[in-house]
Amino acid sequence: MLYYFFTWLEHHIHIPGAGLFQYISFRTGMSVIISLLITTVYGGRLIRILQRKQVGESIRNLGLEGQLQKQGTPTMGGLIILGGILVPTLLFARLENIYVVLMLITTVWMGAIGFLDDYIKVFRKNKEGLAGRFKVVGQIGLGIIIACTMYFHPAIVARQKISGPAAATPDAVNVMLVQPVNGKPYYTQDVKSSKTNIPFYKNNEFDYGKVLKIFGLNGPVITFIVFLSFVVFIVTAVSNGANITDGIDGLATGISAIAGITLAVLAYVSGNTIFAEYLNIMYIPNSAELVVFAGAFVGACTGFLWYNAYPAQVFMGDTGSLAIGGIIATFAIMIRKELLIPILCGVFLVELVSVILQVSYFKYTKKKYGEGRRIFLMSPLHHHYQKKGYHESKIVTRFWILGIMLAIIAIVTLKIR
Repeated sequence: MLYYFFTWLEHHIHIPGAGLFQYISFRTGMSVIISLLITTVYGGRLIRILQRKQVGESIRNLGLEGQLQKQGTPTMGGLIILGGILVPTLLFARLENIYVVLMLITTVWMGAIGFLDDYIKVFRKNKEGLAGRFKVVGQIGLGIIIACTMYFHPAIVARQKISGPAAATPDAVNVMLVQPVNGKPYYTQDVKSSKTNIPFYKNNEFDYGKVLKIFGLNGPVITFIVFLSFVVFIVTAVSNGANITDGIDGLATGISAIAGITLAVLAYVSGNTIFAEYLNIMYIPNSAELVVFAGAFVGACTGFLWYNAYPAQVFMGDTGSLAIGGIIATFAIMIRKELLIPILCGVFLVELVSVILQVSYFKYTKKKYGEGRRIFLMSPLHHHYQKKGYHESKIVTRFWILGIMLAIIAIVTLKIR
């Protein structure tokens, strides 16, 4: 909103400095600052409200050190994160940008599902919360919205090289001649594309339309079905991974902030013609506006750590964990970096896999031997290390270090082919 206001002031009244709002870098910086202010200043007030409402976490005794001391700690703190994301985005982002609109929808959608889950747990005194099948339906619903919009919306395009006489015809739409400093000139065109970036390969474009081509299945319908399946799987997996990782103070929040910074870098280079050309990655027109949203996301996660770091004064609950997972997944999909998620969200992936392995192995051994056996002392993986005697702070710090290493690897893949 402030973007439109100051743009109007610049054009009609010529106020000095109003033109700063035309720069993504300035608006991103302001987005981070306002997000930090909202989460740190107003976060404390929300925590006091939650305490008065007795919105406390019910802790199951799992035999973990210091666990029962957290009984009654306010939950639903994800509302702080949501406020820290939505307000700066509405103030500083260009709201007609389809990518920003999709991120706002994702934030509210997943936040609402998580809020409903927390509400049932806290106010209805149902420890199970929202039934798992309803969560999955909500995640699938968001995946369908994202996939359909990405596939059919005319403003979501990718710039690709084209060749041949058709490239230079007068009636060709969005055709541009690129004259590199070193190299042969070529034509590009902004088109609807089913391609995405794939790391570590020289020709780094993966085409969803060719996944089933070996079975003789191709065409627009098959391409859309394959793309839809990928999107739904990614949104569901990452949001559940973030939800499972949110088990000890500051873990999921810190990992999400690291991922947010990385995604901001990836969005900036993907939305900048010079960097995209230099790095030989897909240029996504208008996607650079996502950097402003990423700034709000990083600011919200960092500000929430003010209260969520050990010992936590508030828990984000599913309101926050499902939202941040959905945001990371959707963001990566929109900048065509979803195949980097196993690296970027490696901590979420390992936590999720540890639960799947533990449950599967327990059921298998119980059926085969009549006695369930475990791979880990406890799952998710962070509880395994708690059982081994590691302090929460040490586990969180080491997982953050791993998250930073994985983030660096994700960025380095832009050059390593």
